[in-house]
Amino acid sequence: MTLKITISLGDDQRFTLNNGRTLDSLNPKELMLYAVAECTGLTILSILKEHTEALTMLEISVEGRLSTPTLVAESRFQHFNIIYNARCRTLKDQIVISRAINLAHDKYCGLIEMYRQISPVMHETSIVTTEELA
Repeated sequence: MTLKITISLGDDQRFTLNNGRTLDSLNPKELMLYAVAECTGLTILSILKEHTEALTMLEISVEGRLSTPTLVAESRFQHFNIIYNARCRTLKDQIVISRAINLAHDKYCGLIEMYRQISPVMHETSIVTTEELA
């Protein structure tokens, strides 16, 4: 069984759960996924603090594959996959955002490092530039 949580960055620079979900509706294993999504998101924003205008959209999804076909207390995570979807205006912004995502994922997010002790953590990044190249 795979669990998935997706958060999006709002105009107020805060992350919210997608699909109208609230933290109260998440089970403990989903809360673990939410925690790592929020941690990486805040780390990315911290790295981009001088380039926040570069980012026009950020969505982070975290998937966790469980060891059982249904969610039970004995379920253990077998692997995690973190998917970063971002939108920016220019190619230069794309380079800055890509670097921030990689630094957050590989070096600065402490929760990712903790999760690597549980099981493998993979990631995918998709950054779309909205202005046409000259």
